Amino acid sequence: MNQLGFWEVEVPPKVVNVASVPQRSPFRYPGGKTWLVPRARQWLRSLPSKPKKFIEPFAGGAITGLTVAFESLADFVILVEKDEQVAAVWQTIINTDDGAEWLANKIINFKLTPESARLLISSQSNSSRDLAFKTIIQNRVSHGGILADGAGILKNGEKGKGILSRWYPATLKRRILDISKVRENLKFIKGDGFQTIKKYSGVSDVVYFVDPPYTASKKKAGARLYKYHQVDHAKLFELMSKAKGDFLMTYDDADEVRALALKYRFETRLVAMTNTHNTTMTELLIGRDLNWVDKL
Repeated sequence: MNQLGFWEVEVPPKVVNVASVPQRSPFRYPGGKTWLVPRARQWLRSLPSKPKKFIEPFAGGAITGLTVAFESLADFVILVEKDEQVAAVWQTIINTDDGAEWLANKIINFKLTPESARLLISSQSNSSRDLAFKTIIQNRVSHGGILADGAGILKNGEKGKGILSRWYPATLKRRILDISKVRENLKFIKGDGFQTIKKYSGVSDVVYFVDPPYTASKKKAGARLYKYHQVDHAKLFELMSKAKGDFLMTYDDADEVRALALKYRFETRLVAMTNTHNTTMTELLIGRDLNWVDKL
């Protein structure tokens, strides 16, 4: 038992092989949830009926929401993101007619070198499309895909390839064009995820995948990864307690988080995952009913 009186929970031994999960997002996203995709599928399929709407209020790289759209696990998917750079990419691909085609062509025709990358990243963006293109380039050449200030550009990269280590223009083009094919089932909102949760709070056939920046614990891992890392976690838990629809939250396993879950009588489960350094770690799933987790 830890200092808050929580019994230690045995960690499920199975770690998801992320190579088995279809890569849908054009982002290399810090804190991305590719490893969680099989569990998200299991959660949604455990529900009594197919959700009318799936909402991801802290979308980021949006791998979960994109998977739901591609696999028709909900009738409609709403992605929300506050970060201007990330939002520009989703606005261009999802909300703008011919935006996906434009962005895909810009990527496939770009000659990436350290000089061309630095010149583009330092340039002014005259439109949301220009910002989207710059963001993709910056995301691909930055350490860990981090867009926040201070990330720095890759030097050695994998096998000494430098900034070309994560540059796959043909793959990025395909992913972007594939997303455009399911646009009718997607909506992107640039703004505060809290407001979107409030808007649909009274609707029972809406579900939420809530993956906020991990800043609730003393580690505050998300503070160096994201521009908008400050989140009122207590308010977020309160909002989810009032939502009629089901939800799945992911967090660092921390006493502060477990205390909030206990306050609102949410269930918690530890799950194993592998980080970007191939180290096995654990994260905390939170929801109203997590019996489905035991069945994986």
